[in-house]
Amino acid sequence: MSDDQALFDKGLPIRRAVLGAEYVDGSMAKADDFMMAFQRATTAWAWGWAWGEPTLDRRTRSLLNLAMLTALGKIPEVKLHVKGALNNGITVDEIKATLLHATAYCGIPAGLDAFKAAHEVLVAEGALPGKK
Repeated sequence: MSDDQALFDKGLPIRRAVLGAEYVDGSMAKADDFMMAFQRATTAWAWGWAWGEPTLDRRTRSLLNLAMLTALGKIPEVKLHVKGALNNGITVDEIKATLLHATAYCGIPAGLDAFKAAHEVLVAEGALPGKK
């Protein structure tokens, strides 16, 4: 078995646990040969290699991801990883504190975008009440 295959096999269950099997399996099912190269790479490298490394727990990795994705302005990924953070047991207050910390270092526009994205997901997931 190649190293990439071993990392893929290690990463796939982690990716499913964090992001949800429905999302991950749907992404894999929709991928043609061209996009499957990316699916394999992200599963092996991000999930098998990075998330599969045992030093940091999944909660810590979720908080790091939210801060880094805020810094990068990757709002669709912020949304995805807010849901993943909930799956990893992160509370709404911990998400808020992480986004406030990222806002202090990344700036108000980046923080505002991340807060809006997180709020949308938290309401959709039932972690926050919708506006009355």
